[in-house]
Amino acid sequence: METEELKDRTRQFGLDVIDLCVNLGMDDFARLVRRQLLRSGTGVAANHRSACRSRSPQEFASRLQVVVEEADESELWLDYLQVRKRGPDRVVSSLRAEATELRAIFARSRSTVLKRLENGEYDGDA
Repeated sequence: METEELKDRTRQFGLDVIDLCVNLGMDDFARLVRRQLLRSGTGVAANHRSACRSRSPQEFASRLQVVVEEADESELWLDYLQVRKRGPDRVVSSLRAEATELRAIFARSRSTVLKRLENGEYDGDA
């Protein structure tokens, strides 16, 4: 998948998370999830963009780890919503699947970069 495609995909994930969170309600559970999911869901795109501006392969791998963690946290909060039957099930399920896929994509990318670093395939330039 191309960098621009991933930027678009992570941006859309963040926007979809925002749309879901806006309509969660105002009880304690909704307030808790809203705050955390908004941060982690939009953090996937923000940190991916940051990774794309890395100055070295090492920095790129490090920033990708943050993207993996944000996607993983998003999946957790979406799991909570799904278990508690909060939000439209189709939307929550779809977003949860997307968080899982994004986590896998970025974890694999990070693994590839680390393997290349280990094998000396980078000469120090990003």
